[in-house]
Amino acid sequence: MTDGEPLVLTDTSDGVTTVTLNRPAARNALSRALTHALWDAMNAAEADPAVRAVVLTGADPAFCAGVDLAEVSGAVPPSAAPRSPGAGPERGANGLFRFVPAMTKPVIAAVNGPAVTGGLEVALQCTFLVASERARFADTHARLGVMPGGGATVLLARSIGARRAIEMSLTGNFLDAAAALRLGLVNHVVPHRDLLPFAQQLANDIADNHGPAVRRLLAHYHQLANTSTLDEAHLLEGYLAETWRPGTSQIAARRADVTARGRDQTRGPNT
Repeated sequence: MTDGEPLVLTDTSDGVTTVTLNRPAARNALSRALTHALWDAMNAAEADPAVRAVVLTGADPAFCAGVDLAEVSGAVPPSAAPRSPGAGPERGANGLFRFVPAMTKPVIAAVNGPAVTGGLEVALQCTFLVASERARFADTHARLGVMPGGGATVLLARSIGARRAIEMSLTGNFLDAAAALRLGLVNHVVPHRDLLPFAQQLANDIADNHGPAVRRLLAHYHQLANTSTLDEAHLLEGYLAETWRPGTSQIAARRADVTARGRDQTRGPNT
């Protein structure tokens, strides 16, 4: 980023907002000013009725190197004044420090390079992850002698299993993109040049669906994370099915589009 450029870039097209962390010289380290700018950009996308999905990425060469240690240590002055409760990144009632506000719309992390510690937590707070072949992932809290609070132990363990998460946290070692895919941390790995178009196409696929249904399904998946038994999870889904009304009357109108899209996605190369 050069002087005068915004810390976060946003672009909205066809119902998809792409948000780019824009401190490339600092490997998109999370200064207070950058966390505020990210918070504001995500809230703006949430509030915009034209936006149905969000892609979050970083300006090359990194996705996010984590919290800006120079600023946290006092080696450089604070980049912004603190905000009042509810106006910016903060620890919620459930204890999670949110870099990304709670969203009713899906957020796809397009991880273009290293996502480290706080940067890993930013990615984990997204709905799901897509990675460039250049992506690398690490939790270096133990190397720094600090404790995580942005979801590293909880969200990472849910993504790759407790034992793998413990190994990452205690060693601080990096996972490459292929290992992240194998362990289930990311949904896809694509060539670097294809990352943003690929993530945006997934976001477009979501945006083309029935908006209220997408948001309700996303909220349902979040609710499932708090269930403790299989029966409780099934009960929530049954309640969802029995109480859902918006969109039911549109099945006939949307049927042709759904059928055509399904045929396009299942048609073989010679059909």
